[in-house]
Amino acid sequence: MTAALAIPGNTADTFLVHFFGTGLADDRYVVERFRALADGDIRPIRAEAAGAKGGCKAKHTVVSRKQAEAMRPDRTEIIICTGLSTRGGRQAWGSVALGLFCDRKQKG
Repeated sequence: MTAALAIPGNTADTFLVHFFGTGLADDRYVVERFRALADGDIRPIRAEAAGAKGGCKAKHTVVSRKQAEAMRPDRTEIIICTGLSTRGGRQAWGSVALGLFCDRKQKG
């Protein structure tokens, strides 16, 4: 068992929220999702396109303020909600994406 698994509170509900600009002051937000990989790389996650069959998936979605407040990231996920009019919003970082519970070993 690694040290990350032995620490109490290491669940999907453990995450960091960072407000930027005016915070959640808009009515609608553009949501972008990213996945943090074990090698330190961060890659975008494609959103599910509503009603598009066989086409390319959307890169982001638009949600209401209530939905943006309720979003919780997975342990390796980063969610960025940016307001359409004020460009303020919030970032939610999962515990592994933030690097809190990572057990990294350097080769060499």
